[in-house]
Amino acid sequence: QGQLVESGGGLVQPGGSLRLSCAAPGITFSAYTMGWYRQAPGKQRDLVASITSAEHSDFADSVKGRFTISRDNMKKTVYLQMNNLKPEDTAVYYCNAQLRTVVRNYTYWGQGTQVTVSS
Repeated sequence: QGQLVESGGGLVQPGGSLRLSCAAPGITFSAYTMGWYRQAPGKQRDLVASITSAEHSDFADSVKGRFTISRDNMKKTVYLQMNNLKPEDTAVYYCNAQLRTVVRNYTYWGQGTQVTVSS
């Protein structure tokens, strides 16, 4: 609980931008795959973007070309830059950290931050 600390959510107009941040001070950050998920009311929680320890990134089709994920291992922080936001992007956004080993899997979640895109 409280392993990941998120910030940057808020209310923006369509076409606007937001940058979400997620700090993970309590884990060996550089080893983890980091991801951003989102969940709209009545919907399942879906992957938005992820970035591996090797800095390979992946995006949901709905956000390709608009969102960018990046990580700063020195700051133990992952970012989600969201540009050209649409009302359909409105959701609670969750930060995720995941590490898979031969011994066990490790996963942590942030508390979620609300992003609302509306005029």
